[in-house]
Amino acid sequence: MSEFSDQSKVINAHSYRWEGVPVREYKTDGTHFRDVTRQTLLGEGDHEQALNFVTRYFEIQPGGYSTLERHDHPHSVVVLRGQGEVILQDRVEALSPHDVVYIAPQTVHQFHVTGDEPLGFLCIVDRERDRPQLPDDNEAAALAQVDAVAQRLKR
Repeated sequence: MSEFSDQSKVINAHSYRWEGVPVREYKTDGTHFRDVTRQTLLGEGDHEQALNFVTRYFEIQPGGYSTLERHDHPHSVVVLRGQGEVILQDRVEALSPHDVVYIAPQTVHQFHVTGDEPLGFLCIVDRERDRPQLPDDNEAAALAQVDAVAQRLKR
């Protein structure tokens, strides 16, 4: 068997949890978020060092939201379950299962649940990437000037 085929695998899922993949806290530092977990599905293990990307599953519970942040790297997001909204800089977009979101570099973004079930999505990012950057007070104040963003914004 070749080295490549030894590394190929299937990770089975049941009820939006993947076998053998730990469910972790979204973040442990002091940023503002509520009721978010993550599972890193691909790109984190030693045998996956050849991957140039990381595939993660995030789940936000009803009433929850992710950190308001931006990065130098782009994100690709695919919604798998639930209803929600995403702040993308100066606008708010509705989210439903199978929607795809592209988050361009330096776009301030934040995910929110709007329904009564979790919002679950895959997020694919570069393996080598920068740390999140939080908007400063002036930038947050400018975002809050847009009514739709002000109604959803959490800091």
